Amino acid sequence: MELATADGLTLAHLAAFNVALFFAVAAPGPAFLLCTQAALRGGLREGAMTGFGLAVMAGIWTLAALLGLEALFAVFPLAYTVMKVGGAFVVLVFAVQTWRAAHVPVDAAPPVSGRRAFLKGFLLNLGNPKSILFAAGVLLIIFPPGLSAAEMTLVTANHIALELAVYSGLAAIISQDAVRLRYVALKPVLMRIMALVLGGLGLRLLVSQ
Repeated sequence: MELATADGLTLAHLAAFNVALFFAVAAPGPAFLLCTQAALRGGLREGAMTGFGLAVMAGIWTLAALLGLEALFAVFPLAYTVMKVGGAFVVLVFAVQTWRAAHVPVDAAPPVSGRRAFLKGFLLNLGNPKSILFAAGVLLIIFPPGLSAAEMTLVTANHIALELAVYSGLAAIISQDAVRLRYVALKPVLMRIMALVLGGLGLRLLVSQ
């Protein structure tokens, strides 16, 4: 039995959105790699705060999609181009930093503050404006049109909460001593792979239409 609001939003809509979102978040990508790196360096706290930053920005993209920002980009393509170039620059900076840190021992890289960890996660997802296109596509398929402000707020909060739960769980696993020890042995290779993935995504963002 579905519990619907007056405007037609149901628990079934939210459940379908959560399933699609979970698989999108759990798939390896730049956000997944950044959270993993943070947890390995600073443990659960830094990993969770990085995930919080990633989740908040992703939630903002979802809210933007609900408000029709994709349509705004279609009317003003220059705004999208500026954001895309700026986003690619942010991702490429992360790629260079990751490559340079590949040879640095884990113990020599001190944990960063919670505020800085949050900001790194926030900026990385801010640097991927194409995520709004994914969000818009999923939202158009799953949710009915004409959502109220309260319903948009609920969807956005739901998005942030789910991403935070996934990234916090990832950070809890990665920060375990057994996992950390295995990572230390493979760190130079894994970090360079992460850097190449981020660099490729940044360059792809620059050249994509």
